[in-house]
Amino acid sequence: MDEAQATLDKIEIEGVSGGGLVKIKATAKGRILSVELDDSLIVPAEKQMLEDLIAAAFNDARTKADAASAQEMSKMTSSLPLPPGFKLPF
Repeated sequence: MDEAQATLDKIEIEGVSGGGLVKIKATAKGRILSVELDDSLIVPAEKQMLEDLIAAAFNDARTKADAASAQEMSKMTSSLPLPPGFKLPF
């Protein structure tokens, strides 16, 4: 299980919003690595839109991290003799 957790922290995903104007890089474990903003977004009058795009990119990254985590855990548990319907982690 520790090995799977370590692997998840090495898998990088990218959440995107605003057609690529906001990008969030994170690990499949959910650790945020970087935030990238297009220069066109840095306008004081557009602060609310920028905040919304950042939140959307974070949510996109989290969704992708969850999917990568589930896929990695599925690989690990597929070789274990678990009863049908049994899910890890508890």
